[in-house]
Amino acid sequence: MMSILFKFIANAVALAAAVWLVGDITLGEDDASTGSRAVTLAIVALIFGLVNLIVKPIVKLFSLPLLILTLGLFTLVINALMLMLTAAIAGDAFNVGGFMPAVLGGLIISIVSWAVNLVLDRD
Repeated sequence: MMSILFKFIANAVALAAAVWLVGDITLGEDDASTGSRAVTLAIVALIFGLVNLIVKPIVKLFSLPLLILTLGLFTLVINALMLMLTAAIAGDAFNVGGFMPAVLGGLIISIVSWAVNLVLDRD
């Protein structure tokens, strides 16, 4: 149970870092209060976690030849597509301004969530 909580927190922190670092990735309305932005971030992190739990393994399975051919670098494209799918599901709460910001955001999310999981998950 704690592992799920740690992954949720890591996703939320990583998404917040991507929103902060990439200008074309936005979270909700700019005039929203801090409390509502935190709730929006939590909802988007939940959607992102579900997309990564359900859709990402299927996409990785079907793209296995490309993953092998590119020595795993196609994972960046898959991460970008999962971020764009999250934006499509979240609607106005989360926006990604194109494919290249999604690739950069996916890279940032991967690095930050790895680091946060490394710090939080002390088995």
